[in-house]
Amino acid sequence: MPSQYQPQIFGWISDLDKGGNYLTGADDRLLYANDNYCAFIRKTKSDQFFYLFLFCIVLIGYIFAMSIYSYFFFDVIKIDDITILFILNAGMFLFTFVIYSTILPEFYQNIFTRRGSPIIFNRKTGKVYINESYFFNFKVLRNPLTFLHPNKKRIKEYDWAHLQGVVVHNFSRYSLNTTILMVCKPHSHKTIDHILLDPLRVGIGSYLVWGWVNNFMCANKLAGLNDGKYKWEQETQFKEKIIKGQGWPEWMVEAFNATSQAELAEIKQRHHITE
Repeated sequence: MPSQYQPQIFGWISDLDKGGNYLTGADDRLLYANDNYCAFIRKTKSDQFFYLFLFCIVLIGYIFAMSIYSYFFFDVIKIDDITILFILNAGMFLFTFVIYSTILPEFYQNIFTRRGSPIIFNRKTGKVYINESYFFNFKVLRNPLTFLHPNKKRIKEYDWAHLQGVVVHNFSRYSLNTTILMVCKPHSHKTIDHILLDPLRVGIGSYLVWGWVNNFMCANKLAGLNDGKYKWEQETQFKEKIIKGQGWPEWMVEAFNATSQAELAEIKQRHHITE
């Protein structure tokens, strides 16, 4: 049975249900939680170093492949067989496309991700806030000029009601799963954006953060407010270490703690924010 959210994302495993969930675990992704909002990290430092290491390995392989390709192509060795030439050209084109569409964006995502790109959930207003690298998105083809702006970000506010969870896999033998939030048009299953929630977990690991977030948004006590790296009374330290200096708009930082739609509207009005 395919996903109800269309267009369906590549590698789809299952759609996730909202509401209270007993399959829950904050793990090391939860940074901070109080009675108003919680903050989850998307990239741990160990993940970033690991994928940067893989990028270096792939880059070395690419340079080696280009050297061999040049050796054959530029008349160092004469090749009259059209089939061999076609295979060489097709192979290098495919390798280059993979580097450009997946490996290079992953490199940018990891090296220019600051403090884990936390995602903020406010359960009093039902809003979700992201401040992340542009390369967190799910585009395959990008304008090459975007790579000249590595610090490009998207900073957005979403409605929790419009976000739906799905799990996808990476087709590796390690069966790593990723939880993605599908941003849907109101009152529809048509997706207009994607947000990475919990990347690359083994087995049911990807379901645990989804469960914790749902419990938090439902005010279920299974989501403990002291489960994170920073305890609930350490909000000042959390904002100083994680939020400050990362380009979060002042109004949005205030909105983290908004306790109602009316208070959120007052914050936006005071900062001249238009929808």
